[in-house]
Amino acid sequence: MNVTTEVEDLLRSLAPQVLGVLVRRNGGFDTCEDAVQEALLAAAQQWPNDGIPANPTGWLITVAQRRLTEVWRSEAARRRREEAVFTAEVDDAEVPAEDDTLTLLTLCCHPSLTRVSQVALTLRAVGGLTTAEIARALLVPESTVGQRISRAKAKIKAAGARFAPPPAAERDERLAAVLAVLYLIFNEGHTTSSGSALNRVELTSEGIRLTRQLYQRMPEDGEVTGLLALMLLTDARRPARTLPDGTLVPLAEQDRRLWDRAAIAEGTELITRALQTATIGPYQLQAAIAAVHDEAERPEDTDWTQILGLYELLNAAAPGPMVTLNRIVAVAMVRGPSTALAELSRAESELAGHYRVDAVRAHLLELAGDPEAARVHYESAARRTLSLPEQRYLTAKAAPRPRRP
Repeated sequence: MNVTTEVEDLLRSLAPQVLGVLVRRNGGFDTCEDAVQEALLAAAQQWPNDGIPANPTGWLITVAQRRLTEVWRSEAARRRREEAVFTAEVDDAEVPAEDDTLTLLTLCCHPSLTRVSQVALTLRAVGGLTTAEIARALLVPESTVGQRISRAKAKIKAAGARFAPPPAAERDERLAAVLAVLYLIFNEGHTTSSGSALNRVELTSEGIRLTRQLYQRMPEDGEVTGLLALMLLTDARRPARTLPDGTLVPLAEQDRRLWDRAAIAEGTELITRALQTATIGPYQLQAAIAAVHDEAERPEDTDWTQILGLYELLNAAAPGPMVTLNRIVAVAMVRGPSTALAELSRAESELAGHYRVDAVRAHLLELAGDPEAARVHYESAARRTLSLPEQRYLTAKAAPRPRRP
């Protein structure tokens, strides 16, 4: 690891702690967040050359506090607060023991915000990414990300949100929103919804890192554990999901020797413990399904009966279009493609015409021995996906096969 990478990793890990300290002392999430971003930028420029200070957290708090004070100095209406801050100057070595990561996450995922705003604000305030880094990761203009973050902070302020843990009555709902945002960040990196690349590692890595931070603070929560396990077990297959030229490789055709065995072992241990000790929830069920796939040395070793049983539980706990489609694929592997095609026809009206319906139907028709009908649906799916790697894969599947002599 070079010095710059080491500094960047350290800054991302310290960002939520520094922001938490400033907001707790001064209030005003929006201005404190701007001040922390400037402190992070200053550290990113100085530390690779000057070295990491002995107390990096204290250094960042001091620089951010000074920046905040400079802002207040320019605003006469806040003169009295400035004087109060100067009388309580921050000591470089003084770092409060409070851990505000969970409070920050719930604030960034405040119910007054849209999901895209929650994602952008979480990546910046908790993840410590710059606006430019978020824009590159989400494939949107930097100005768009900046506007989303500014509007999000204004909405939080207008909603009167306090920098405090959510009330007990709202805790489960707010934590569910946090987990949904973290999973969305990971999923957008795992299978990019548009563009030329199948994966965006910066997003999957950030999703795992933030979820691991949350897990370290809530190791007994079954769904937090389940989500971390799900991410690890899914990301473990990344090295085998594409060829060097970016071509998508489906699960059944992947070289399983390339899978990350350390990630699989960690994910399996996490989900095994969670299922034994916690109330079972949707993320744990999805992690269990991923673990069954990862345990198979060869595609033909996959325990599809167990996977179908887990999908039945998941469909009852958290039904949705993707769960329906994936369960139908499991039905095909256990009860045959004809049964699965009949279930797909019955469920189609609930699946909102997503291109994956055509992709799954094509796959089932291919399993049923009807390549011509499969080709029509592969073509339809290829026309509608916005992901170029998926489009190339589906187009290749739709191409006529050469006749055997």
